[in-house]
Order: sequence, then structure tokens, then C-alpha cells
Amino acid sequence: MSKSKKAKKNVPASSIDKNKYNMKVVLSDVCAKCRKCERGVRYLEKMSVPGAVGNGVPCILTRGKAYV
Repeated sequence: MSKSKKAKKNVPASSIDKNKYNMKVVLSDVCAKCRKCERGVRYLEKMSVPGAVGNGVPCILTRGKAYV
């Protein structure tokens, strides 16, 4: 066996990683109905320009528990 192959240790997830949230990505139609956060309002303004293409924005209202 070569010395380059070492067994990986099981490293527990840090407390920061455990508390991260996952947010759903929403499009401008959801932001138009809600209008509660700055991020959504900015995205809505950006998408109101003719020819704008967007991929959505993470919605703080749809956050859930982190994957562990």
C-alpha cells in the first residue's frame, strides 16, 4: 500500500453548517404579490425592463431547515 491513501476521518458538521437555511427560488410573479423584502423588490424592478432574463431570487419567506 502506498502512503498517499489515508483513511478519511468522520468530521462532524460545524454548528454554522447545521444552522444554514435553504430558501426556494421564486420568480418575479411571486415578488409582485409579496413586496415584503428589498431583494424581491429589486428583482421585480430588474425584471420589469423589457427583454430582461432572470433565474429567480431566493425568498426569505420560504426558508426551511438545513439539510444535515
